[in-house]
Amino acid sequence: MPGTVVVWNHVTSSFRGARARLAAVPASLRTRIVRNTSDAPATEDSRPRRSRRGRVRLIAAATAVVVLASGGVAVADAHKTVTLDVDGVQTTVSTFSGSVEGLLAEQDLELGARDTVSPAGALQDGVDVVVRYAHQVTIEADGAQETVWTTALTADEALEMLATRGDDVRLVASRSAAGGRPDLALDLTLDGPAAVQVDGQTLTVPDGSTTVADALDALGIELGALDRVSVQNAGSQVTVVVNRVLVQDVTTTHEVPFNAVEQEDASIYVGTSKVTTAGVPGVRTVVERVTTVDGVETAREAVSDAVTQGPVDQVTNVGTKKKPVAQSAPATSGTSTPAVGGGDAAGLNWAALAACESGGRANAVSASGKYHGLYQFSVSTWAAVGGAGLPSEASAEEQTARAQALYNRSGAGQWPHCGPKLFS
Repeated sequence: MPGTVVVWNHVTSSFRGARARLAAVPASLRTRIVRNTSDAPATEDSRPRRSRRGRVRLIAAATAVVVLASGGVAVADAHKTVTLDVDGVQTTVSTFSGSVEGLLAEQDLELGARDTVSPAGALQDGVDVVVRYAHQVTIEADGAQETVWTTALTADEALEMLATRGDDVRLVASRSAAGGRPDLALDLTLDGPAAVQVDGQTLTVPDGSTTVADALDALGIELGALDRVSVQNAGSQVTVVVNRVLVQDVTTTHEVPFNAVEQEDASIYVGTSKVTTAGVPGVRTVVERVTTVDGVETAREAVSDAVTQGPVDQVTNVGTKKKPVAQSAPATSGTSTPAVGGGDAAGLNWAALAACESGGRANAVSASGKYHGLYQFSVSTWAAVGGAGLPSEASAEEQTARAQALYNRSGAGQWPHCGPKLFS
């Protein structure tokens, strides 16, 4: 252990007197003093002849012993026993250092700009010298994260020191590479209880669990790859908060409307139309990355958005063919079958009209009993075109002839619902 630096002036005492006084100094102190001189006396074997310069050094060393021997009280006062506390680890140190800085140098303790030592300056016997090394921790204050330096040893001490930064200050635990264990670089608490909030419940940390990782292990809590761990003060209790974080891709589909396209068709009459290709909606697929924390959505990010099934256009044929000019029905007598209507009536699709009106049954009668036959004549309309009796009792040929006569006189409007079938 380094001793006290001894400084002396030239003296006039004889060398013999110095040796006599040296003999009166305890052996342990004499050894200590020799260790602090620049040259220890050489033995006769190793150095048979001593130079004048060597003699001067010996005389100076002896003189220094005399000074210390006569001032023994000063040497005793220089010796101190202090307690050295380095980040909570305490040791009792015996030293002759006169300052805290000298003590730290003796113990090979180097302090950085953010490290602290208390007290400073002159070193007093029996004092506690407290050294705290600063280290970085990540905190979250009112939702914003930052890295700060602290000399706190425990989470509760750090939270107390950081309380002025916001109403909700948390220490954020990192995830170590070894198994993803939460690492806070601070013990949980100095001497108070601690708890863990996880999955909607609050659990008491078992005794002996000093770190965040210890606490979670003791309670059998497993962390997911994205789960977050922080430490906060909940009331008067240090609490480890585990937030379950889930990130997943969510796929949704949306309908893409089809377009309607019309095209002219000379095969059907003006005023009529026919859908030749039915429209089919397309499909738009959207993939989003959704983040939830404890079941509450906190972020949503678009991953892809594309039409995965194109729509099919609906195609409608619009008639351009001119309608035939209506002609008067020929005069008829008795119940004879009239001649087939003139004009274009004979060229129309009467079978389609009959199928639509009556299912193609000549004797069909409506449920109300009001309409009869292939073309569902009313009795009055049947009589107006020269028919006798009930239309459903006439032959199919007569019914078709009188239907053509009705068309030539009044057009397809006589059959409001099925009339367009004539032109199909």
